[in-house]
Amino acid sequence: MSPDDHAHAPIARTKNHDTGIVTVPSVCPHDCTSTCALDVERLDARTIGRVRGSQRNDYTAGVICEKVARYAERIHHPDRLMKPLRRTGPKGSKQFEEISWSDALDIVAEQFVAKARQYGTETVWPYYYAGTMGLVQRDGINRLRHVMKYSRYFSTICVTLSDTGWIVGTGAKRGADLREIDEHSELVVIWGGNPVNTQVNVMAHAMKAKKRGAKLVVVDPYRTGTAEQADMHLAVRPGTDGALAVGVMHVLFKEGYADWDYLRKYTDAPDELAAHVADRTPEWASKITGLAVEEIVAFARLFGKSKAAFVRCHHGFSRSRNGAVNMHAVTCLPAVTGAWKYKGGGALYGHTGMYPLDRTLIEGLDVVDTSIRDLDQSRLGPILTGDRDALKNGPPVTALLIQNTNPAMVCPELELVHKGFAREDLFTCVHEQFMTETAAYADIVLPATMFLEHDDFYTASGHTFFQVTKAVIEAPGECRENHHVIAELAKRLGASHRGFGMTPWEIMDETLKKSGMWDAETNWTRGGQDYHLGFETSHFLDGFAWPDKKFRFKPDWAAWGPRGKEMPSLPDHFDVIDNATAEKPFRLVAAPARTFLNSTFTETPSSQKREVQPTAMMNPEDCAALGLADGDRVEIGNERGKTIVRAKAKVGQQRGVVVVEGIWPNRNFETGIGINAVTSADPGWPNGGAVFHDTAVWIRKAA
Repeated sequence: MSPDDHAHAPIARTKNHDTGIVTVPSVCPHDCTSTCALDVERLDARTIGRVRGSQRNDYTAGVICEKVARYAERIHHPDRLMKPLRRTGPKGSKQFEEISWSDALDIVAEQFVAKARQYGTETVWPYYYAGTMGLVQRDGINRLRHVMKYSRYFSTICVTLSDTGWIVGTGAKRGADLREIDEHSELVVIWGGNPVNTQVNVMAHAMKAKKRGAKLVVVDPYRTGTAEQADMHLAVRPGTDGALAVGVMHVLFKEGYADWDYLRKYTDAPDELAAHVADRTPEWASKITGLAVEEIVAFARLFGKSKAAFVRCHHGFSRSRNGAVNMHAVTCLPAVTGAWKYKGGGALYGHTGMYPLDRTLIEGLDVVDTSIRDLDQSRLGPILTGDRDALKNGPPVTALLIQNTNPAMVCPELELVHKGFAREDLFTCVHEQFMTETAAYADIVLPATMFLEHDDFYTASGHTFFQVTKAVIEAPGECRENHHVIAELAKRLGASHRGFGMTPWEIMDETLKKSGMWDAETNWTRGGQDYHLGFETSHFLDGFAWPDKKFRFKPDWAAWGPRGKEMPSLPDHFDVIDNATAEKPFRLVAAPARTFLNSTFTETPSSQKREVQPTAMMNPEDCAALGLADGDRVEIGNERGKTIVRAKAKVGQQRGVVVVEGIWPNRNFETGIGINAVTSADPGWPNGGAVFHDTAVWIRKAA
């Protein structure tokens, strides 16, 4: 069987003999830890019907979010890009003419060569992120980067700080299996996330536990859909999670909930930690977090009494300058009580560190030149506007190849981003599915496939399955997959690597075999390979992933970046956040919406209808103080920019906290620029990261 035949193999397909509809297995690729197994109705060679969750994966277990269930809206949207385009008008004008694929790619290659001749190869910056989480289609751009010695890419916009905060304690990005909570957890704590909006499978498992009698606690600055289901909602001030965790540890040690046998065996500095938190009382934590002392004590006692206490940590920790410290402080809780010893106890942030995947072929890791600078994706605005520090004192970026992301909408400091994209000396090629804000600035726009139109494979973070997919339908018009674009550019640029001459299926199959995993066909036929590590390993009962096998209360922050030496040696409140001031009295949380996913799904009618409009949710007393009624126009701003949204009084968040859900397209704002006009591109500690929930702003009634 040839690689092309794989796209339409009958294995694992089912046919309804009454309707004639064929159902094909697939996997959701969008930027969410759930990586849900799907069953997709294939109506004909180019058309899908309903998308359902599949039962073949017992984590996702048939549950999917509403936006993916209606994927036909997106994949068959009338505004999809179908042909390559060349810009004919000013940047951002959306004035384009159709052009052939061959001519378009020739222009891109010629521009890259010319720019590199003028400034050196580092002037070209391939830029991508998580529009797809498929490893071949997403990460193959790095193979071109490394072969051509284009600027490297420091990925910071999503998980840098939360990853670091978890790993500095445990030693590895893995943890307890969430499926355990269904039957075994006494307490489930959801911290730093809103799975009702973003990871519906987490919520499905949490509700199973709750119906069985387990308690559910949610820590979040506002009353999310998840918090509404909780037995206890702790509405902390943004960026103060570490103080709450430390205040809880004070109670755990003081009132005898610490498991000293576990602490002596499995942790590095229990006596130092106990002494350190002795004066970090609930009263101390209350002043920082804004929570009542009674709330902190009640949560601490509930956690201490619940042997099988499970903490599900989410990516919200990554959105604050002190996010790594906050995440680490929270991971200390099950180590103090020994909750890791129990089925249904311990913690989980992500599982991606468990897969033995060799990414060399996918990303061209065999030709990496570490002398080439790596640029921070979150600092795109400063980079494109010539900030010397952001450019690592190297040449300007004068050429971009963008796949799987929409930075003109999702990046912080949008005014700088837009200013940079408008540069006449900047050549930009965007490979996209729609005419996004970023595509509108491009010189060349290439039409892209969606996940049901190409082959790929996927790790998961929320669960332990590794899954392979095949194309369900043929691509419409002249849409081409990411791999095709990279391989064709490689030909024109003289980039030599055998990965460019292989099909995605061949890359997947060789990678899996080299990694000691099931081959691609076996994985696809069986519906995914479960990499669950077993109870002892997933609960670190055979030791944490450090040479001494001990959880680190005293992490080596300096090993993660030069600013690590500025960070507290033991869990604490690390006060580097953008605190409210008299001039900027509000703290903004730019949270995910339910039916958008970053900038994806903002074009679908059902998502637009559900979300309605950009809205600022505020404490009712704040609304009253500003003379605001629901629906009033309010201006939100700071030194970086401003925008206008609609006000809405919302119970369940502290005064001085404002929440704007969803990364709305800039066109949905009367100012022409979205909420990221006010968010900062400053890197978090110790090693960078976009700080979307760490923003001080002023708010006033719009004129």
